Amino acid sequence: MDSSKVEVAYEFPPHLRIYKDGRVKRLTVPEFVPASISIDTQSKDISIQKETGLSARLYVPKTISKDRKLPLLIYFHGGGFFAESAFSPAYHHYLNSVVAEANVVAVSVEYRLAPEYPLPIAYHDSWEAVQWVASHSKGEGHELWLKDYADFDRLFLAGDSAGANIVHNMVLRAGEEELTNGVKILGSILVHPYFWGKDQIGYEGSGMLKKEMIDKIWFIACPSTTGLDDPHINPVGKEAPSLSKLGCNRVLVFVAGKDLLRDRGVLYCETLQKSGWEGVVEIIETEGEDHVFHLLNPTCDKAKSFMNSLVSFMNKYKQ
Repeated sequence: MDSSKVEVAYEFPPHLRIYKDGRVKRLTVPEFVPASISIDTQSKDISIQKETGLSARLYVPKTISKDRKLPLLIYFHGGGFFAESAFSPAYHHYLNSVVAEANVVAVSVEYRLAPEYPLPIAYHDSWEAVQWVASHSKGEGHELWLKDYADFDRLFLAGDSAGANIVHNMVLRAGEEELTNGVKILGSILVHPYFWGKDQIGYEGSGMLKKEMIDKIWFIACPSTTGLDDPHINPVGKEAPSLSKLGCNRVLVFVAGKDLLRDRGVLYCETLQKSGWEGVVEIIETEGEDHVFHLLNPTCDKAKSFMNSLVSFMNKYKQ
């Protein structure tokens, strides 16, 4: 018998293999796409914190002026907390499209990944990134693109899957702690959010194999967790703080009809509406599609409709 097979504890093809002795083997290395100048946008990579390696990719429209400040988007990529990158082809091309379509300044955060860097490290990195961005709001800081072109009164946080989970946790924290220079988050955008819980709801019981995988991902990503009702993964559970103090004015949640995570996104919106929070929450469902379909097939009609809704949400408030 091959002893290496006996030692395997978990495997998440094509990304990761974890052995019982704690060793981690990455089966694939994320492809790196360099920052670039495209027809409509330009981008560059920056270091936020040298000690930890925290970094980001900044995007601005190719045609831009200091005289007209643009909405500012901080984006957190998905990947179950253990895969993908702000520098991967899927996210680089997606952020290029968002920046071009919405005419915004974007910061795509490269947080550290589990299991080598288990949660809450990704949350800490993400908070540091948000605070770093906010530190430029009064003309301070070293990044000219933020100081010259970003409208800090129109700050949005967005992410998909695990990235949407990060968005919720950042906005919840922003309701408790002040951002640098008193910057406020105008809106949050949660795309197919990775929320979960111990007790099944909706159609979760119809996909038991996928449910088991989602369970395992959380425990691998956050070995110090209290369980599947940990407030970080179940924001509406008994252990979770009230959503009434969410630190933004507007929330947009996207769900997909075939996504096993769909019902959690719906429940999040319903709970937020009943919490006493004074903001406005919207939910948009894409029927007949699965998790992060817009990244897998960005040119399909439903992905274009998704993009239109995203753009509209960020441009409702004009300078």
